Amino acid sequence: MNVTRMIWHGGTLLMTAAMMAATATAAAQQLASTSHARSATAPKDSTNLKAFRGIAPKLHTTPEALRSAFERARQTNPKLSRGNFIAANVLADNLGARRPNVTTAAILAGLEGGNSLGQTLENLGLSPLESKQARKAAERRVKDGDQRVKDEDKRRQRERENGERHNG
Repeated sequence: MNVTRMIWHGGTLLMTAAMMAATATAAAQQLASTSHARSATAPKDSTNLKAFRGIAPKLHTTPEALRSAFERARQTNPKLSRGNFIAANVLADNLGARRPNVTTAAILAGLEGGNSLGQTLENLGLSPLESKQARKAAERRVKDGDQRVKDEDKRRQRERENGERHNG
């Protein structure tokens, strides 16, 4: 029984990774094919990508693919916030291996139905305590990613300033 469970979990992990890779690839292809059609009135890429830069590597995708997925999700649920979208992806990534029914799509569907993240996780089988712990872990993961990007940006800025001093 234990070996069967391990094989099942391994298969679930591989399927999740394959689905995320396929989604990221499709989103990147869609972005590449439509980027030439964007007009000057479209929002600046750097502004939109900024919120996705920290968490994208932790989700094994690109900021562009994540932004594209967010834009598609907003077509279904115009009230969806970027924060809830990112949280749904992180929660699904964190919990999906142990709880295969906790997927990004399932969480987004719960949010679209008017439920909070906590209510949605509880509807997917987590206890209130597990839901709270999962949300806090997701928040920490997002903050860690954002802090990494801020630190990297500061380091690059210092390098540019030092380079200007030495060249100027």
